[in-house]
Amino acid sequence: MPPRIDPIWTAPLADALADLPALDAFLEAEAAAGKAVYPPVEDRFRALALTPLPDVRVVILGQDPYHGPGQAHGLSFSVRPGVKVPPSLANIYKELHADLGIAPARHGFLEHWARQGVLLLNTVMTVEGGRAASHRGRGWEALTDAVIRAVAAKPGPVVFLLWGTHAQAKAGFVRTIAQGGEHLVLSAPHPSPLSAYKGWFGSRPFSQANAFLERHGAAPIDWALPDAA
Repeated sequence: MPPRIDPIWTAPLADALADLPALDAFLEAEAAAGKAVYPPVEDRFRALALTPLPDVRVVILGQDPYHGPGQAHGLSFSVRPGVKVPPSLANIYKELHADLGIAPARHGFLEHWARQGVLLLNTVMTVEGGRAASHRGRGWEALTDAVIRAVAAKPGPVVFLLWGTHAQAKAGFVRTIAQGGEHLVLSAPHPSPLSAYKGWFGSRPFSQANAFLERHGAAPIDWALPDAA
């Protein structure tokens, strides 16, 4: 079993987890070759550890982890307290402020969201330092597809926020699995400065997610982030 994964995930992910040894071998070879691999081993499944399958109410799907030293820690778009807020997350905060009037947090630690049922997942869960998308096609997609499949198959309501082209590619996949059930799929450009002005700003994902959850009798997400410890 991967480190710190919540056991409730293991049954629906069994087939994909059985293929992990090949991926592990690749990652170990990369590390042995002196390449930095992010996030560290103990954090790679943090999203699944913090957000058990029955608790998932929102999925925020990104592309791959931050590739700078000390940034990635297993939650998409999040960094630990004390780490400078990356530009993509700064743009998320700008949209959150425009959407719900919530002032940008002074940190980038999104664990408060994860503990409320926001699954902060990337389509690819590791990256080589300094090389965005470097681990695409190495085996993570089978696992993250299995995660998405498991969430889409559970009773609703669930909101899928698909940010960026690689995340958006899952839209039809989610809708097919859900078969018209009580899920909402919202796609938007990645909040990176390279694409945020192509439709990220003004997409209002946070208010739409909460309105959908409340219409279906579920509690809204508290998107305001408390000060980090």
